[in-house]
Amino acid sequence: MVCMMGVEPFQEALDNGAQVVLAGRSSDTSIFAALPVKHGFSPGLAWHAAKILECGAAAVTNRFTPDGMLCTMRQDEFIIEPANPQMRCTPVSVAAHTLYENADPFLLYEPSGALETKDATYEAVDDRCVRVRGSGFRKLPYTIKLEGAKMIGYQSIVIGGVRDPVILGQLDDWITSMRKRIIDRIDSIFGQDMKAKYHMNLRVYGRDGVMGPREPEPGRIGHEICLLLDFLTDDQETAHTMAASGGHIALHHPVPEWHGLISGVAFPYAPHVIDRGPVYSFMINHVVEPATPMEPFRIDYRRL
Repeated sequence: MVCMMGVEPFQEALDNGAQVVLAGRSSDTSIFAALPVKHGFSPGLAWHAAKILECGAAAVTNRFTPDGMLCTMRQDEFIIEPANPQMRCTPVSVAAHTLYENADPFLLYEPSGALETKDATYEAVDDRCVRVRGSGFRKLPYTIKLEGAKMIGYQSIVIGGVRDPVILGQLDDWITSMRKRIIDRIDSIFGQDMKAKYHMNLRVYGRDGVMGPREPEPGRIGHEICLLLDFLTDDQETAHTMAASGGHIALHHPVPEWHGLISGVAFPYAPHVIDRGPVYSFMINHVVEPATPMEPFRIDYRRL
């Protein structure tokens, strides 16, 4: 389990003469907001500038290489420009970055409060630079986010493509009956006691593989789909065996129009089972209210 630092540990290190700071888990924006907040700039502008800077050149119109950004802070504005002279920022490209990794583009939470961008304005200075004004900051009770991950098992996957229009015309029925056959096969191999010890998932890319049940147009389908079948269980060998069995069933799973043994899935890799090894999942995603912003953190100073 780790704590996500705010600006205060960086500021304390700088106050004590640190020239290089090697940090643990931190809010991405805290790294860049620490210095302007420390020097008294508007916290709204400082946090907003930091939000844009933390992804480097992601706020340019067309990022063809990972690169840095330059920010000039003033009391009532900041100006963003790419460090690479071949790249350019526009008001749209800079404003769009407030959507990145955020549930709300106008309210971005940090340890000491929330950045408010609803009244922010974005203005082109020239064909490469953008001026931002009007960003605000809402002070809230100080909280520190706790994060923790846990290994949940071993995973094996099978990837296959389906282009048969007869299958695609009855895809839901085909998948439903295939899923039942796979589960029945696993039950027959490993027994009923295994039901609670493994997880099977089947995604259909080309229809709802990205958004799943939240897909707003679930009925739309193209001329081909990609099936992703994955198995998660306590050990790699068992996951591999399940995936091999499931992939074989999918390969030959019939539809009423077929006669004889026909293959309906194209595997891009041989062998078709891919072992992914150990898989981890977030198990802790909470916040705490420390007595002080520095309470969970310690700083070790070294002279080199």
